[in-house]
Amino acid sequence: MNLVEQLFEKALWNSRFVVILAVVSSLFTAFAMFYMATVDTFYTIQHLAHYASSEMDIATRADLRGQTVTHIVEVIDGFLLASVLLIFSMGLYELFISKIDVAAGSEASSNVLHINSLDELKNRLAKVILMILIVNFFEQVLKMQFETPQSLIYLSGGIALIGLALYLTHQSEGH
Repeated sequence: MNLVEQLFEKALWNSRFVVILAVVSSLFTAFAMFYMATVDTFYTIQHLAHYASSEMDIATRADLRGQTVTHIVEVIDGFLLASVLLIFSMGLYELFISKIDVAAGSEASSNVLHINSLDELKNRLAKVILMILIVNFFEQVLKMQFETPQSLIYLSGGIALIGLALYLTHQSEGH
């Protein structure tokens, strides 16, 4: 091997460290999403403080219940997205930079960081993104007004497609 080839290969191999930018950016974005979802949770609970008030009529209480369920679904969506970003940052780090030594001794790492290729990372992220889409579908269903039989058919079709997506995801795992 000549010197130029060795230098080029070393530079090429070390270029993988540019992934650190994606790792750090995803990590900060995950923290931001966890913060936002936590703040939303706090204000949702605070908003419910007067739910048991005897001055509240049934219609107002029902409206508050509907708003609360919608907010809770949004919070779940935020935590799921934060989890995606966290898995993505750790997966990229392990694939391109180094194994996370601290995780090697942890029992939880086998559930989160068992990623050996980009395909495994994509599959893990796809599952969480599918859950985010299901949560968003649920959020939209809560806001829908079912005034015609056609809207109920659309709802049942959406539920059937979600079931099919979950079934195909389960089957792709080899179960």
